[in-house]
Amino acid sequence: MSTKMIKNWQEANQRYLMAAVRVVQEELTLQRASLDNHSEKDKSKQLESSTAKKELKQAAKNLPAQAALDTLTTIFGLSSFERKVLLMCAGMELDSNFATPVCSTQGDSIGFLPSFSLAIAAFQDAHWNALSPNAPLRYWRLIEVNTNQIITKSPLRIDERVLHYLTGIQHLDERLVGVVEPFFDKSELVPSHKELVNCIVQEYSSISGNSIIPVIRLSGSEVIEKSSLAVNVCTQLKLNLYTLSGDAIPNSIKEITELLRLWNRESALGACALFLDCDKIDTTDLSRLQSITSFCEKIRGVIFISSRQWNPQLRRPRIIFDVHKPTTTEQLMLWNKSLNEQTVNLDGQLEKLVSQFNLSVHTIRQASAEALERYSKNENKEEESSEKLEDMLWSTCCAHTRPRLDDLAQRIPSLATWDDLILPELQRTTLREIAKHVRQQSKVYGEWGFAAKSSRGLGISALFTGESGTGKTMASEVIANELHLDLYRIDLSQVVNKYIGETEKNLKRIFDAAEEGGAILLFDEADALFGKRSEVKDSHDRYANIEVSYLLQRMEDYRGLAILTTNMKSALDKAFLRRIRFIVQFPFPDAIHRAEMWRRIFPENTPTENLEVKKLARLNITGGNIRNIALNAAFIAADKEESVRMSHISLAARSEYAKLEKPMSTIETGSW
Repeated sequence: MSTKMIKNWQEANQRYLMAAVRVVQEELTLQRASLDNHSEKDKSKQLESSTAKKELKQAAKNLPAQAALDTLTTIFGLSSFERKVLLMCAGMELDSNFATPVCSTQGDSIGFLPSFSLAIAAFQDAHWNALSPNAPLRYWRLIEVNTNQIITKSPLRIDERVLHYLTGIQHLDERLVGVVEPFFDKSELVPSHKELVNCIVQEYSSISGNSIIPVIRLSGSEVIEKSSLAVNVCTQLKLNLYTLSGDAIPNSIKEITELLRLWNRESALGACALFLDCDKIDTTDLSRLQSITSFCEKIRGVIFISSRQWNPQLRRPRIIFDVHKPTTTEQLMLWNKSLNEQTVNLDGQLEKLVSQFNLSVHTIRQASAEALERYSKNENKEEESSEKLEDMLWSTCCAHTRPRLDDLAQRIPSLATWDDLILPELQRTTLREIAKHVRQQSKVYGEWGFAAKSSRGLGISALFTGESGTGKTMASEVIANELHLDLYRIDLSQVVNKYIGETEKNLKRIFDAAEEGGAILLFDEADALFGKRSEVKDSHDRYANIEVSYLLQRMEDYRGLAILTTNMKSALDKAFLRRIRFIVQFPFPDAIHRAEMWRRIFPENTPTENLEVKKLARLNITGGNIRNIALNAAFIAADKEESVRMSHISLAARSEYAKLEKPMSTIETGSW
């Protein structure tokens, strides 16, 4: 309705309501007269020729749309008598003269407010079951009854929310304020989400005539995406959408019942739908899940359940829709639209951005705004502006994809370069091949059509094997640094859980969180999960193999790079190894490689004096041990206010060997 039509309806609705109140007032006045004159027949005649009834008929003709009173009567199925009781209570609030017949009829024994006994005596169509707690007036809290007194003598008052509704004023019940919140998201949807909206509307329209409306479950990781979709569905269905957190649903049956009653009434009065956000609920809290399930089963009207993992088992129909992120084409369209004229400076770099980061509509718009703001503040933006904007977009996307993964894994700053990595040429070549695969996967899978030919095995997986300290983690850092991607370390010994099915859940959370940004995942201690495939003797053996298969399957499907590390390649099953794309053996460094490590280990600013690299290379240790010794020697020298010398390294080396419980031979240090 237009503003003018709404104003006309409100005025006509008010006239209709007051005319209906006067009809009830007239009946109460005639009741008083009949008590004085003892003439029920005269009362009936006067009611038939009532002026108020004529006004009510005329007011009804002038209504541009159904009056709020008639709508409420239909919604809650009020009888003629129950409608009069409601109007009697409304009249006390709306007309200062209404109290006169009430007080004169009841006398001073009951008080200023009307009662059921007055209504039963005054209205010819009275029926006793209107007083029942399950009858509409009391069940839906249309009126308030003081149950501490005799029911028939208890004063009656109209509920404030109902009173405002009758007068044409819509507002959320104050008891729900702070519990549910309105949604006003008007952002434009991408085509795939618009199509999903139409599917939901069509599905709902086909079953809306049924008595039980199905629950609409929206699965997926993006709450904002799902809520925007729900808003658009409600816009088409002409419903107002409110959100309620699953954690806000009370545990006690009494409190749940009261919340249900309030919301179901609000849903009917305000044409409302509910978006129940269960994305962050604790799925191990069975009491909480039971409360939410009970709430969902008894709620009326349209309800959307947003949940990432929890799939509620309800005794009512459900319709499940998977809400995915925008397609690659849609994401590219969003980037172009959000960056506007700046896209001409990027020269095709947006395709690389889209191939690496799988972002939601909201995140793309937010990242674009942040990057453009940084770009506009850049003093040197005229020089190589395209590269700088590209870098800003890339780093902004990395920042937006970190939060979920930061809670599940350790992010490792990637500062190491190829110059820091001392390895034989064969291993270095393989590592560079891994980086090439990650860098070019968009072209090979997308432009060249490999993804369309087969969707299996598109993930890039690698296994790094070798003793501790041989450079497995550093190699991961080098690749991450080269590709400008985040590196996250996951300790598989911490992920593996003795309870059946929990390991898979832990792994699923990690991969789901990493999918947005394609971060490099470094799974340490792979032998904690990848032992020799055991002979299946019991359910635990069977589930152990399932967990390994699940990890490999997720690695094969993962759009980024997943690296496994182990100290014992021989402990891994060959059947599992066949599913890994790259295997890199990190050898124990020989004297030549150790000498090169010693030459590069100290930063340029570290003062050194008379260090003999060839002698240091005789220490039969890994690169990780060399770094520990160099760092310890630097602290020893700094404390003595001296340059780092062989004597300092000797002290640090003995400390490192003691930590390793390894004897230091005279061959290693005899010439020092």
